[in-house]
Amino acid sequence: MKIAGKVALVTGAGSGIGEATSRELVNRKVKAIALIDRSAGVEQLARALNDMAGRSVAEAFVGDTTNETFRTTVFDQVCSRHGVVNICVPAAGITRDSLAVKIDRETGKPLVYPIQTFREVVEVNLLAPVYWALEMVAQIAMARKARGLGRWEPKEEKLWGTVVFIGSVSSQGNKGQIAYAATKAGLEGAAATLTKEAIYHGVRCCVIHPGFTDTPMVRALGEEYITKNILPYTQLGRLIRPDEIADAICFLIRNSAVSGELWADAGWHPSA
Repeated sequence: MKIAGKVALVTGAGSGIGEATSRELVNRKVKAIALIDRSAGVEQLARALNDMAGRSVAEAFVGDTTNETFRTTVFDQVCSRHGVVNICVPAAGITRDSLAVKIDRETGKPLVYPIQTFREVVEVNLLAPVYWALEMVAQIAMARKARGLGRWEPKEEKLWGTVVFIGSVSSQGNKGQIAYAATKAGLEGAAATLTKEAIYHGVRCCVIHPGFTDTPMVRALGEEYITKNILPYTQLGRLIRPDEIADAICFLIRNSAVSGELWADAGWHPSA
């Protein structure tokens, strides 16, 4: 599927992989792009991208990605102005890292990972991305029905859309990330199912699994942790650049022969 001339939507666009992907999509000449983030800083990014493109291409939407009303409002506004969204990259995510069970040194009692924290991570990292994707599929399904179209016919039609979920190498398991790892593994199952269903409407679904990338989320781990626990187990000996992940995401969008999952882990092989 060509990127040029398409309508894109990226959540978590204010920083990290979401920002890098937004920049790369504008570089590849999308017709319009919706930038979604809970931080108002995304409005500055929209202005910068419009200046870079020399035209009004990016529009910022500030809000909570887990809010259903916000999600449907964004899609309705984008569709009314530009047509259906063709590219959806729900990149917003959080970490709330802690060991699943640990012993309190003072009391000697076990501390179990808080269930409310687990639910928060699931809401942001799993439920929200899936439902942003489903909203795009639903809008495309409506547009096709309005044209009298049923099952997508690959020999007669071009693809209508592509979803790229942001997984993680942590989906294979990572110490201290019981909730985060579970949500990223959950995206694999959701994508595998949506791949089978959404193609009926001409929509592909993929997952990219980035390794440790130079984002605010990773930098928050601290230089000491990164130097000791990440870099020695990475073949490149460095953090992945966000623009490298953005390029890989665009590869998934453009190459319709690639389905399923793409690992962009820089050869990261953690110790047991």
